[in-house]
Amino acid sequence: MFIGIDWGGTKMEVIALDRDGETRARHRVPTPTSGYEDCIRAVVELVASAESTAGERGSIGIGIPGSPNPRTGIVRNSNAVLINGKPLGRDLAAALGREVRLANDANCLAVSEAVDGAGKDAGVVFGVIVGTGHGGGLAIGKKVHAGYQGVAAEIGHYPLPWMTKDEYPGHRCWCGKLGCLDMYACGTGLELDYRMTTGTDRRGRDIIEAKRAGDPVAIGVYGRFVDRLARSLALLTNIVDPDVFVLGGGMSNVDEIYGELPASITRYLFGDSFETPIRKAVHGDSSGVRGAAWLWKD
Repeated sequence: MFIGIDWGGTKMEVIALDRDGETRARHRVPTPTSGYEDCIRAVVELVASAESTAGERGSIGIGIPGSPNPRTGIVRNSNAVLINGKPLGRDLAAALGREVRLANDANCLAVSEAVDGAGKDAGVVFGVIVGTGHGGGLAIGKKVHAGYQGVAAEIGHYPLPWMTKDEYPGHRCWCGKLGCLDMYACGTGLELDYRMTTGTDRRGRDIIEAKRAGDPVAIGVYGRFVDRLARSLALLTNIVDPDVFVLGGGMSNVDEIYGELPASITRYLFGDSFETPIRKAVHGDSSGVRGAAWLWKD
């Protein structure tokens, strides 16, 4: 049995899968905000609950919003700040009495979709989270490719490619740098563009509905969002050229982007056409937790 935990900023979710990917147990709780040790206890309780329900002991994989340093095991770059600077893998292994595998949550998305999702027929799957932020994960041969530094596919924090004069030098990102894609090719970027264009706030879903109804301002904001996402995928194609892109996160549910992205990507690609499939994640919001479980699918 394979147990996966999705450690998010607001909730923790556990799933137990059998070898065929069928769910044996599933449960979620709010992520504790009272301290690091309380978070460790919450994970232990989630594992105990899943194993009690399934009646079997399992391997444990955990997807986190950050990444462990491959040499020290110390977590960095997490917006769940309680785990930054902590040897999370070692602490969890001690608390659970067994080895634990950690991976960035976007890498878990890529693995999930590579094993039995939208990329199951592909050798190289690039998962792109287009939600509140913009992130990426890379699976090769249905396994995480984290890279030598453990930060492969951290696409949210390279600058928006091919910036226009009006875009330069870019918005200030939460990481402290200017122009990061995490502030553009995502729901946050869509809403920020609308606010800067109109001086008013509007939720992403409402902007999309206004675009569909023919509102010219919303159409312009949406068009810039698609163009910026296309620039990210074009750069990734020039560098990685994966067999398939799989999109997850809230903005991946905007169905029209799949028909509009290829032409936009071609304008930036080093080549004369773009043929790579771009697919919506089959497992949707469950991709992260399923991918965490599949970290042990050797």
